[in-house]
Amino acid sequence: MKFLRSPRAVPYLLLMPAILVILAVVLVPLVISFWTSFTSYNLTRPDSLFNFVGLRNYQRLMGDDDFWWAFGRTVVFITIALNLELLLGLGLALLVNKITWGQRTLRTIMMFPMMFSPILVGFQFKYIFNDSIGLVNNALFDLGLIDTPIPWLVDGTLANFAIIFAEMWMSTSIFAILLLAGLLALPKEPLEAAKVDGCNAFQVFRHITLPFLMPFIFIAMTIRSLDVARAYDMVRIMTNGGPAGRTELIWTLMTRTGYQNSQMGMANAMGYVSILLSIAFTVYFYRQLIKARGFMGGAQ
Repeated sequence: MKFLRSPRAVPYLLLMPAILVILAVVLVPLVISFWTSFTSYNLTRPDSLFNFVGLRNYQRLMGDDDFWWAFGRTVVFITIALNLELLLGLGLALLVNKITWGQRTLRTIMMFPMMFSPILVGFQFKYIFNDSIGLVNNALFDLGLIDTPIPWLVDGTLANFAIIFAEMWMSTSIFAILLLAGLLALPKEPLEAAKVDGCNAFQVFRHITLPFLMPFIFIAMTIRSLDVARAYDMVRIMTNGGPAGRTELIWTLMTRTGYQNSQMGMANAMGYVSILLSIAFTVYFYRQLIKARGFMGGAQ
């Protein structure tokens, strides 16, 4: 009680409401979900919440082909989406950085796609790639490039392409904005010295601009990898994991297992495996960030 009356207790007392909210909203559900991953919890049998089964759910996951297909598909989805968004975002940032008039307006416009809800984007591209009334097929028909509709969301390969395209449309601007911030912070002296020494544009980009941007790139990669690893809304709206599970990712499989099949214990076990996937990507990009900063002589 003496400590609570001292001035040193004021910061803790002021932070107490926020701490209680975090405990109630984050920590308690996290602990409960972790516990249920070791139980046979079924939504139709509430008493199963206390039926401890140890590692049985995780052992079943190790032999579940559907889970491993969804896991592998998620890793491929993250890899392709991140690299394409990086390339497009870098190109867009370089172009905007060259503009001397209206750059602020363009930066504002670039932020529009990332402001949309993934659900709205999913409905938008579900309509765009519709095989009968979609804008893409209608444009290809008008141009005389196709004679029969292309089943964008029915064919497994094309459906994955459509989802990645929608993800890129919504999130490339995140890379572009972060990399543009790096370009604006790039010191002019090394660039001018390189041009005086006779370096062409590609050499300047390869040896000066790109190394300086690498920390920004890995920060963007870390942020986006966490978002893409949790992809659910867009896949749920555009394909619902179909056709025949060919676009099923970890989070859509978790939802199907937990809420449609009522196997909440198994679904939470999937969730913690997906958390390990997110941690793996985060650790990898963080290590690359440290190396990039060390290469540029930054603080470790």
